[in-house]
This record gives sequence, C-alpha cells and structure tokens, in this order.
Amino acid sequence: MARILVVEDNPDLAYGLQNNLEIEGHSVVVAEDGPGGLEAARSQAPDLMILDLMLPGIDGYRVLQTLRGEGVDTPVLILTARGEETDKVLGFRLGADDYVTKPFGVLELLARVEAILRRVRANGEHGPPCLRFADVEVEVAAHRVLKAGEDVALTPKEFDLLLALMRREGAVASRVELMKEVWGHRAAVASRTVDTHVAELRRKLEDEAAEPRHILTVHKAGYRFQS
Repeated sequence: MARILVVEDNPDLAYGLQNNLEIEGHSVVVAEDGPGGLEAARSQAPDLMILDLMLPGIDGYRVLQTLRGEGVDTPVLILTARGEETDKVLGFRLGADDYVTKPFGVLELLARVEAILRRVRANGEHGPPCLRFADVEVEVAAHRVLKAGEDVALTPKEFDLLLALMRREGAVASRVELMKEVWGHRAAVASRTVDTHVAELRRKLEDEAAEPRHILTVHKAGYRFQS
C-alpha cells in the first residue's frame, strides 16, 4: 500500500481517482488547489503525487518546480488536459515522472501508478549502495549524485535514466527500452523524451557535454554507458 496525494480541483474527478486508488489498496490524500497541494506534499510525505496543471492559486508547473527546488523527490504523475508536446517536455524538464492527458482510461492510469511505485521500490532495494565513474558518485538509496564532491541536482527521471544506463554495464539500450523501463510505458514522443533527458544528464555530468565520454549514443540503436 502506498500513500498517494491527488492534487485536482475538479471534485468529481478527484473523488473518482480517490475511489479507484483506494480500491487498489492505497491511502489517498486530496488537495483541491496549488497551495494545498504544496502543503500536503510537504507535510504528508506521499509516496506518489498525481498533479493537475491547471490549478487555482498556483499552477501545477509551479508546484512541481517549487518542490524540486526544495529537494523533494516524491514521484509526480502529471494528469492534465494540456497535451501538447511542449507541455509534456516542460513537465519532464521540471521533474515529472510521467504525464497522462485527459480524457484517460482508469486502467491505464492505475498501471502507470503501479509502474512508478515499482520503480521507486526497485531503485531503493537493489544494487550496490554507491556507483562511481570518473569524478561522479551516485548514492542509490539516497537518490544523490555528486560530481567532484559537489551535489548535482538531477530530476527523478534523470536519476532513474542514469541508473538504467549504468546498470546495463555497457550494453546498448534502445529508446523504446528506456522509455518502458524508466517511464513505464511506450509513447509517441519516446525518442524526444529520452533524448531530452540524456542531453540534460550530459550537461550536468560530462566534462564536455558536446563530446561525452560516458553517456554515449549508438547510431540507430540507442544509448550505452561507458565508465
């Protein structure tokens, strides 16, 4: 069972989400506006947040940006009617873990929720406590990355993507494989989403982002990690 925070200003939709999630055995907290969502995220320590973007008071983008700026790494699934690719890319850049557009299927949403929760559990339970390459240290359980001893701020998705590449120990991962493993689903914007996150990892962790030595592109195949 997980504690899930639903931040949604439509009371009927919020009730439906709460009901379905509770049927699945989860504990659900509901907030109806941006300020309430921020307060609940800080005080309730949820395992997952389902976040609408068009909220009273503070919009969902600002809620997400504020939480990530405070170091809160709670997984966030954005649920919104704003389905343009630019909206999705911005959501992922700010640290969202998944993005579902309205109208949506309840079964698909529940599957996305379970995929995120499984990844969170797996990242905390498996593998060595610390991974290293060059001057970078990755503290797996703490979701912390340091470069030359200095903290590097990665979004949850960037962190999961880095682990997915490192744990393959040099094997090539296609964009579709990474989309399924890190985001839990296939999507029409898979290539753009993965490429955007890889570019951010290179910018933050490589000495020369334009000439990466560790996060490498394999032409027409995907990406691989080289220590």
